[in-house]
Amino acid sequence: MHVVSEKKLRAFWTKHPDAEAPLRSWHRIAERSEWTRFQDVRASYAHASQDGKFTIFNIGGNKFRLIVVVHFNRGRIYVRDVLTHEQYDRDEWKKN
Repeated sequence: MHVVSEKKLRAFWTKHPDAEAPLRSWHRIAERSEWTRFQDVRASYAHASQDGKFTIFNIGGNKFRLIVVVHFNRGRIYVRDVLTHEQYDRDEWKKN
């Protein structure tokens, strides 16, 4: 898979330094993966979930949420948001 941009990941870990290592790990695993369907994602990340077109990953021991759009047919992942657990629970990300 190709993660289209690291910009949002970097911006988040600049504000939340404890997120850097787990986000880098996720990025490394995602880039090396060949996911063709959501079940492949779940094989790598058992706690990944879907909400409409979004795939949501629990990052850093459930402290953070990574929200992406995975285009399985193109082999691309677009980062939508990286949030703290608290921010995610407010559901404000769904309004944007």
